[in-house]
Amino acid sequence: MDEKEQSLFEQFPAAFPASVDRNDGVDNPRDRELLTILRNEREKNLSPYAFRTKDSRGRRIEEAPCLVRSPFERDTGRIIYSQAFRRLRHKTQVFFNAKNDHICSRIEHVIYVKYIATTIARALNLNLDLVEAIALGHDLGHAPFGHTGEKVLEECAKKYDPEFSFRHEFQSLRVVDILEEHSKGRPGGINLSFEVRDGIVSHCGETYSEYKLTPFRDKPTDLILDPKQALRALPATLEGCVVRISDKIAYIGRDIEDARVAGLMEFEDIPEEIKSTLGSTNSQIINTLVGDLIHNSLDKDEICLSEEAGQAMEELLHENVSRIYRSGKIRRYEATVRNSLEGLFEALMAAMADKEKMVRSTNLAVEGLCKFISDYPVKDASDVQIVVDYIAGMTDSYATSSYESIYWV
Repeated sequence: MDEKEQSLFEQFPAAFPASVDRNDGVDNPRDRELLTILRNEREKNLSPYAFRTKDSRGRRIEEAPCLVRSPFERDTGRIIYSQAFRRLRHKTQVFFNAKNDHICSRIEHVIYVKYIATTIARALNLNLDLVEAIALGHDLGHAPFGHTGEKVLEECAKKYDPEFSFRHEFQSLRVVDILEEHSKGRPGGINLSFEVRDGIVSHCGETYSEYKLTPFRDKPTDLILDPKQALRALPATLEGCVVRISDKIAYIGRDIEDARVAGLMEFEDIPEEIKSTLGSTNSQIINTLVGDLIHNSLDKDEICLSEEAGQAMEELLHENVSRIYRSGKIRRYEATVRNSLEGLFEALMAAMADKEKMVRSTNLAVEGLCKFISDYPVKDASDVQIVVDYIAGMTDSYATSSYESIYWV
């Protein structure tokens, strides 16, 4: 991690007393004693491989404890009430500008991941609060227009800074650590627990062949701030591993359902050898993979599928790539997205070059950028970083409207 990237995460004093003045509303000593006993009992009864809340590495900024909600429950609340979470309902999963209300959006995908991950975690007797928080926060930094938007945004930034990297996993960490606000005027993002932050930045596997995950329990705390290392490393908890594999399980069949609506693929198109292992509907595929994973992970310090199910999942993912993600229809959509985001990026970078003129602009996109800069929490950030953060936070429709407002489309 270079000094420039490191500095983005070190703008805030480590001992800033955010939220330490809050209490949990439980003033009766007897109530506090009973709540403590109940929480300790729940933790004691978890799997020996589950993460205990008492072992958390804590938050970057210390806060007073709460007896009513665990630290991870508080993290969930901060995630679902964040503006970034609300915007996910208007961000692409796979299909852009869908005219059909039943096409999956990013928020639906997140809900599916949470459901599948908590189902697995409950069966394995893991820490449900931790799993839920990671699952709900894992895609907060996704760019508009899905992975195409992610790719184009990085390419645009590299024209100005060849070393710039944009990955939605690391951007999700930027959102919770820097860009979202928990307490007005206080730095530190929404100040999540380390284990949730780690699960968010480590949620995306590098390869489709990955179906056996062992937690990196001794992961250095500051490793998650290094984009290159953080994106390669496995999660530090078994709960994070559950979310990582649930992400694939959630979209593998659901994307086929959307592809049917788009006329790209039917479940009948799945090769027979894959259907014989996983099933021929989204429901069957999920049930098979979840059941297989639970069977092969019970009473183990790893999350794994059987070799048969793991290979079948990998083969089906490759089918999705060839039939859906690289289809002619998707590529035509990608060309439109590329044109919009490249045009928007260049226009905003030009505006940043003349800030006196920018503040007088009445253009929708430029006015929005001015407001974004006025609330921007990082001192001395590059123009490229600011524009990337601004566009990455846009919904599909707002990105389109911004482009149209600039070019009078």
